[in-house]
Amino acid sequence: MLTGRQFSDWQPGDQVTTAARTVTEADVMAFVRLAGLFEPLFLDREFIASETIHKVPIAPGSLTFAFAEGLTIQAGLLHRTGMAFLGIDQMQLTAPVKIGDTIRVDIEVVAKEPRGKRPGGVVRFRHVVRNQLDEPVMTYEVLRLIRDLPAV
Repeated sequence: MLTGRQFSDWQPGDQVTTAARTVTEADVMAFVRLAGLFEPLFLDREFIASETIHKVPIAPGSLTFAFAEGLTIQAGLLHRTGMAFLGIDQMQLTAPVKIGDTIRVDIEVVAKEPRGKRPGGVVRFRHVVRNQLDEPVMTYEVLRLIRDLPAV
């Protein structure tokens, strides 16, 4: 069974890059329906072309965040060791994610702090979501409770 990195394995300055995924129109439409984001900005091509600064369909920022978190999980870094998502800080959306863009996440450990009676603690990660042109489209810091597994 795949096991992620333990609390003791992470050190400030560690960096990881996830795999990438392309954002499709089907992804955006499914997310808009699921989340109830029934907004012309995401649904009406005429409105998008004539009334928005981007002129082409874009993904909701919340979808970009969801994909970034999914790519993080798919990287296997937290399997069996990630115990809780504790919070998010300093999120900035710096560019739109357009349909057809391919995104990945550059992850860096900012800090870590032991917590509680169980082995492990809190790790602060900085995530930079980048498009296929290597441009940052979203940045945020996330706090995760990561455990150390008992020796086998």
